[in-house]
Amino acid sequence: MPERVGSTLRRAGRPAPDAGVPDESVVLLRGLEAFAELGYDRASARELARRLGVSHNFINDRYGSKSKFWYAVVDWALDTHQRDRLPLLRADLDPEQHLRAVIGHFYRRTVDTPLLGRLLADEFSRESERVDYLYERYIKPELDALAPSLERLVAAKRMAPVSRDVFFFAVIGPASALVQNPLAHRLGRPETETHRDLVHTAEQLATLIVDGLLAAGGPAGDLAGA
Repeated sequence: MPERVGSTLRRAGRPAPDAGVPDESVVLLRGLEAFAELGYDRASARELARRLGVSHNFINDRYGSKSKFWYAVVDWALDTHQRDRLPLLRADLDPEQHLRAVIGHFYRRTVDTPLLGRLLADEFSRESERVDYLYERYIKPELDALAPSLERLVAAKRMAPVSRDVFFFAVIGPASALVQNPLAHRLGRPETETHRDLVHTAEQLATLIVDGLLAAGGPAGDLAGA
């Protein structure tokens, strides 16, 4: 199972079922791994209990249901991201600097929490109340906070107008390069890549995406309602 070292997740051994109840952060981290690997539907209460090394009724007793456990896992994982990013989102920066800071931070954090990226990619692919929750609590507030900088870039003709969905997927899509390591290795990425190497890749991605967004200016308009 992974465990947190600083802000990085790595694997750690699962306890035996009789090893006692793990700490809350360990429970949530192992829940994150299970949901990331299996998806919500295949992560049965029995399988979650096995992976956590606890009794079959532990999740219902502590969290109320598998659904409530999922929300606890996601809030634990994403609240840290949001707290880290809020100062950047609220920073009084030149709009281009603002865009670079936020996107760069997003990719660097993806390096540190690949399991979260896998969980979100799975959830975004199907309709559910969980997608509503992710959008309303985490995605929309961050896009709303960034929108004024995007509007200023468009108005100054430093960026072409683009709809909110296109902007979001233009940024979120390349994050797969930071979490899909088996394919990345087949594409030529060294098997011995270090964390520093991955951070460098994240920074390259951020530069590539922002430079692409700013490559062509255009008339203001589309982003004002984004």
